[in-house]
Amino acid sequence: MTEDRTIAVVGAGLAGLRTAEALRREGWAGRLVVVGDEVHMPYTRPPLSKKLLLGSGGHDDVALKLKPAEHPTEWLLGRRAVSARLDDRVLELDDGSDLAYDGLVAATGVTARRLPAAVGGGTVLRTLDDAAALSARLTPGARVVVVGAGFIGCEVAAAATARGCQVSVVALDAVPMQLPLGELVGEELRRRHAAVGVRFHLGTTVEEVRGGRVRLADGSLLEADVVVEAVGSRPATDWLQGNGLDLADGVLCDRELRIDGRRGAVATGDVARFPNALFDGVPRRVEHWQIAADSAPPAARTVLQDLGAGDAAAPFTTVPSFWSDQGVVSIRSFGMPGLGDACELLEGDLTAEAAVGYTRGGALVGVVLLGMARSSGAYLRRLTEELRTAADAPAR
Repeated sequence: MTEDRTIAVVGAGLAGLRTAEALRREGWAGRLVVVGDEVHMPYTRPPLSKKLLLGSGGHDDVALKLKPAEHPTEWLLGRRAVSARLDDRVLELDDGSDLAYDGLVAATGVTARRLPAAVGGGTVLRTLDDAAALSARLTPGARVVVVGAGFIGCEVAAAATARGCQVSVVALDAVPMQLPLGELVGEELRRRHAAVGVRFHLGTTVEEVRGGRVRLADGSLLEADVVVEAVGSRPATDWLQGNGLDLADGVLCDRELRIDGRRGAVATGDVARFPNALFDGVPRRVEHWQIAADSAPPAARTVLQDLGAGDAAAPFTTVPSFWSDQGVVSIRSFGMPGLGDACELLEGDLTAEAAVGYTRGGALVGVVLLGMARSSGAYLRRLTEELRTAADAPAR
């Protein structure tokens, strides 16, 4: 019987919601509690740096639709898990109360990194409330300095430019989105953004933000009405400290997404660092929307198996994918291009629409499309087939 047992899901974003739904779908009839530190019901985050920055919008525009279930889910919103005693199976919440559980799902995702306090700073974009506050400040003529040229930085720059702002982007990298996409594609992104007025200050860092001015390490001084810190993220794992876990980069999981191999405790979404046999089995975190959705069902099955309420779980494998709409270009990525040691143009023209392949040791590990939306399915199938064939091949 499961009715007298509890599964606690910590995190009320996409990963937490989809795992909760998967638990119900797989037959969990016991208590199911979702703890979320925001007051909002689950919503999708990608539009925060796109649609919501381009105009008005609120929770209704990004809310995730909840699927009906026979048994209700308890939502503890505006509450935060401050610690977990994994051996005792108890969560401590920020109001001082304890929540005992039998199964645990860590789905806390990531939080925005900040500039060092000594440097000063501006605003970040991680939550719905962040997006609403930033959108109100993107008025025509506003001088916007974006620190960071990754996904969020480039998308904010595109939205601000579209709203008539004067935009400067500062980053230590040589080109935008260098880490996930490499220099070939990154240089083309720089060219396209620059063509619509974005000013880039690359290969340098911010030394000080003060009084509406941003001073750079190369001596440049930028006037700013708005400063956006888009310098990356860090996994939200503070609440798991003290349990002897490997939290060096998210929560280290086994192939079935168990936390440190512990039965009855799993991680899912951005916070999980897991091995993926389709690549090389090295545990990695993948901060993509699709991972939150794809990892939820297997994580749910693992918890249920450990509680004796489900069938055997299987190792989690996936072909990561993401999209990024930046005004001047729509990007789709499949696989893990960042693992590649070489890339080549597969089709098209970089200055228009193109497909770029990323290889490691001659084997395809990722594909990036600039435009070419109609080719997405074909390239995803090709990459998936090659990855599965390589993973199934006997070791030499």
